[in-house]
Amino acid sequence: MPDDAELLVVLESLRERGALGEASLPHAVAHADLFVGAIPPTCRRLLDLGSGGGLPGLVIAWRLPDVAVVLTDRRERRMDLLRLASARLGMESRVTVLTADVVGLARRVEYRHQFDVVTARAFGESLWTLSCAEPFLADDGLVIVSEPPMVDEAERWPIAAVEQLGLRASAQAFAQVKRFERCHR
Repeated sequence: MPDDAELLVVLESLRERGALGEASLPHAVAHADLFVGAIPPTCRRLLDLGSGGGLPGLVIAWRLPDVAVVLTDRRERRMDLLRLASARLGMESRVTVLTADVVGLARRVEYRHQFDVVTARAFGESLWTLSCAEPFLADDGLVIVSEPPMVDEAERWPIAAVEQLGLRASAQAFAQVKRFERCHR
C-alpha cells in the first residue's frame, strides 16, 4: 500500500478549495478504503459516479495502480480540481476526469458496458444510483455503493426493484458498502 502522505496533502488542497467537506481526511480515506476492499482483484476499469471532491475515486486510483479509473461529475470546477489532483499524484496516465452528466454519458457507446466496477458515494437515491450505474457495467461488472449507518436494507434495496434493473445484491458482505452484480438469467 502506498504511503498516504502525498495523498493527504492533495486531499487537503481539495478541502481548502471547497471541493471536500470532510472533517477528518484520514477518516475519509479509511471510508474510501472500504470501497477498495470490495473491488475484486480482476478489476481493470472503474467508473466513479459523481466524483465531486475525489472520494472514493482518487483513493481507489491511489491504492490500485493497475486499474484505469474514470472520475465523473457535472461540476466543471470540481473536475478541474480533480485533474490537477490526479496530475499531482502522478496518476494522469490512468485517471480520466470527465465533466459530464452520467445519464448522457451512459448513451455514449465508448462508455456503455465498459467497466468492471462502478462506484458511487452519496450520489443519489439508492435505486436511481443503480439505474445510472447499470449501463456502464461489463457483463460481469459490479456496482459498489456507500451505505449510510442504521439503514433498513429491505426498504433501501427492495429485491424486486433491484432485480428489475438487472442486478442483485452480492452474497459477500462488506462493512459500510454494498456490492451489486448483474443477474444472469
